[in-house]
Amino acid sequence: MLHDPNRVYVFDTTLRDGEQVPGCQLTTPEKIEIAKELELLGVDIIEAGFPVSSPGDFNSVVEISKAVKEPTVCALTRANKGDIDAAIESLKYAKRPRIHTGIGSSDMHIKHKFNSTREEILERAVEAVKYAKRAVEDIEFYAEDAGRADVEYLAKMVEAVISAGATVVNIPDTNGYCLPDQYGSKIRFLKENVKNIDKAIISVHCHNDLGLATANSIAGLQNGARQIEGTINGIGERAGNTSIEEVVMILKTHQTLGLHTNIDSKRFYELSQMIRTQMRMPVQPNKAIVGANAFAHSSGIHQDGFLKMRENYEIIRPEDVGFPSATIVLTARSGRHALKFHLERLGFNLNKEELAEAYNSFLTLADAKLDINDDDLLSLVAHKLVKN
Repeated sequence: MLHDPNRVYVFDTTLRDGEQVPGCQLTTPEKIEIAKELELLGVDIIEAGFPVSSPGDFNSVVEISKAVKEPTVCALTRANKGDIDAAIESLKYAKRPRIHTGIGSSDMHIKHKFNSTREEILERAVEAVKYAKRAVEDIEFYAEDAGRADVEYLAKMVEAVISAGATVVNIPDTNGYCLPDQYGSKIRFLKENVKNIDKAIISVHCHNDLGLATANSIAGLQNGARQIEGTINGIGERAGNTSIEEVVMILKTHQTLGLHTNIDSKRFYELSQMIRTQMRMPVQPNKAIVGANAFAHSSGIHQDGFLKMRENYEIIRPEDVGFPSATIVLTARSGRHALKFHLERLGFNLNKEELAEAYNSFLTLADAKLDINDDDLLSLVAHKLVKN
């Protein structure tokens, strides 16, 4: 397989893993609308659903396959023929179809989920890939709970499914268990010990149970993975999935990693808002990249440094992610520089003494009032209005 060795493929599962959040179910027309926006964003793969799980999911995969042209459309299955048949049928209109099949790889899952043995599970994994490969060329295999799997057994499984025809191997940290160095070294082990690993792309699919999904995904990429799976806003089961916007902006900000994606990051904020509205899932204000406060500066020391030179406190420009603009928020911790900035914005150029007087009045007001707006500022300088 010929690939740009520094290209990271972006696999979006907002419409599958993201939609598993209670209360976030979408209609097929809503899914199509989001899928078209994901195509404009530049994602490489859209996981459109789990076709066997419901008629609605099946129909969504069919309709998304018709609606998008550029991205690969992916359907999820378990390692059984019924699931794979449903996926094949649902992808018949896709320009670039992919089947995502897999099975548990940790001893915990093998014993307590499948009541099986390592040998039997390996057999089922290979069988599923071969069965799917008869109808679809692009097969991704997920080794569920790989984060807790024995690395030697995991390597054996990865080698076997690549031999059976898998083009992508997904090494999920299903329970968000791993530390970044553990997860990174697991990916590195596969890269160095699976003899046919050059025939497939390693994918990272991390969950955020311990708040480490993004860190683990980056560790995976640093150690040889070249596909990242995640969702917009980091939505997903339990504590959520890796946030695609975080990984993409980390790669853009840390160019020394030498990795790049085909994502148009200027579309992040608008898409984030669309997902928030359609899924009725609020975005926490302090969420990295797309949260309401991601570019808001309220501390006086930060505001002063920011106003002198943006780069003092800004490593990403708001416009890089389509964010309206950086804001200087006025609070009781704000300094004179911030007050002067806002008064000048309103057309008031105060001298040093006038600013000192206005600042004292401002601090009294800010202690009593949480949100300082333009009307409050105008009242502070009302005497200036009269004079002028």
